[in-house]
Amino acid sequence: MVPLNWYIWLSGVLFCVGMFGFITRRNLIIMLLSVEIMFNAVNISLVAFSHYMEDLTGQILVFMIIAVAAAEAAIGLALVIALFRNKETITVDEFNEMRG
Repeated sequence: MVPLNWYIWLSGVLFCVGMFGFITRRNLIIMLLSVEIMFNAVNISLVAFSHYMEDLTGQILVFMIIAVAAAEAAIGLALVIALFRNKETITVDEFNEMRG
């Protein structure tokens, strides 16, 4: 059996990779994928802790997080498509202006 600390290290590394991708990249699609990586890192730690504590509450919460992440991805991609049709680019630097 794999020890709990390996799962926590994996979760931490994935979260750091997602945070690094979100902070350093300017492409909206890459930023959305980085947020999804961070969600999956949290899911791994929740499943690991719930298995360690022998409780199913964390695993049930993971299903709820997956549903929210799927809705977030669908809405985010719809917004990216709408912004691309409007501005012809998907870099964040172009979207810092507000139109009145």
